Amino acid sequence: MHQRSSVAELAEQLRGELDRYPLGGKLPSSRALVDRFRVSPVTVSRALAQLAAEGLVVTRPGAGAFRARPHPAQTPAGDTSWQEVALSADGAADLVPRTVDAAGVTVSLAAPPPGVLEFNGGYLHPSLQPERAMAAALARAGRRPGAWGRPPLEGLPELREWFARGIGGAVSAAEVLIAAGGQAALATALRALAPPGAPVLVESPTYPGMLALARAAGLRPVPVPVDPDGVRPGLLADAFQATGARVFVCQPLFQNPTGAVLAPDRRAEVLRIAREAGAFVVEDDFVRRLVHADAGPLPRPLAADDPDGVVVHVGSLTKATSPSFRVSALAAHGPVLERLRAIQVVDSFFVPRPLQEAALELVGSPAWPRHLRALSAELRTRRDAMTSALARQLPELTLPHIPSGGYHLWLRLPDGGGASPALGSGAEAALAAAALRAGVALTPGRPYFSAEPPAAHLRLSFAAVAGTGEIAEGVRRLRAACDEVLG
Repeated sequence: MHQRSSVAELAEQLRGELDRYPLGGKLPSSRALVDRFRVSPVTVSRALAQLAAEGLVVTRPGAGAFRARPHPAQTPAGDTSWQEVALSADGAADLVPRTVDAAGVTVSLAAPPPGVLEFNGGYLHPSLQPERAMAAALARAGRRPGAWGRPPLEGLPELREWFARGIGGAVSAAEVLIAAGGQAALATALRALAPPGAPVLVESPTYPGMLALARAAGLRPVPVPVDPDGVRPGLLADAFQATGARVFVCQPLFQNPTGAVLAPDRRAEVLRIAREAGAFVVEDDFVRRLVHADAGPLPRPLAADDPDGVVVHVGSLTKATSPSFRVSALAAHGPVLERLRAIQVVDSFFVPRPLQEAALELVGSPAWPRHLRALSAELRTRRDAMTSALARQLPELTLPHIPSGGYHLWLRLPDGGGASPALGSGAEAALAAAALRAGVALTPGRPYFSAEPPAAHLRLSFAAVAGTGEIAEGVRRLRAACDEVLG
């Protein structure tokens, strides 16, 4: 049984037995619990920590765990209604409201209820994460001389060099900044490149977390449609001309959510169009290391073919490791690098040095290429299992593009016999609710569009579940939900 399940089960068992002990009474020792329940000491420690977090037990180092005494009655809540006026008045002069809507992000971050299969996840299932390699890397990193000291503000030179080599071209370590995950790097880039109220061009559809970042910064996302070959250059040029935008955010490799790869003949065209508009291209290269085994050679990052400093590149280790391994890179050429650096320093000072040292240990170990090879093969297997199951059981859902990288599929719902797009959008929410009742969590397509969507869509992840067996069962449950909603 997976350790996380064991922790939850042991915590539940201990929670049910607390009435056996008087208030303040001592619980059995950790060793006794290990012997009784036949679990590891780590599982016992985590289960007791869970009960302590709930206020049910108190742990005392060297003494053990004790049943907690009831807390005194809570003080009545104060009146916070004044904050509605203060927050609204603060943004009264904003050209674009900066109200933060995190719903499109939290849908892929929140764990589903017990028993619900996670087709909405944005990260690798624990069985796909290099947990042993990360643990070993963190242990080695903690023993490095100076590992707990203050790192250079730009990041460790060796880690910056590693990211620069991965980008390629003329990018040097001096043009790389280490950031705390791709989301933080994108936030820094948007703040550096566009003032509040400005338009920012985005792919359509695109990653909801980036749309939330833009709106939180007071920017106006303007959609530019994507097809299976990536963003459409003609429409990109039209959007620059119509809006006067100075920033375009894109994912040229395995785009989220479509899985599209920017075609070779469009790469130089996109850079040329942006250069002529006097604009930056923010390249979110978020899943380069989640390539499938049958993908073939990958195109280089746009930043590798950009001598003029058009591209601000964002690359991350998080998607290929763990949601908690938040190490990424910002790369840029020219004066913009100093602005990026200044904003990052003001916002967060620096990425903790132990995490940077652990990243160096991980990517320099023999376990790293082994992990990437195994992950590549497993993602292909899971993608094929999901596409085959969907073709057999849900042929009415259209899959315009089968990606060769990433962790998800982008499906179009049927129009429903001539129904309008608005009716189709309502079907997304209804289907998501029915699927959750059937025991599978999925992601509606609406949050991926910055304007009215052309049709109703769903995004299904195949990386956040335990394996192909859960994929087959999840599609079966989705079939039942579609029967309920779509008829």
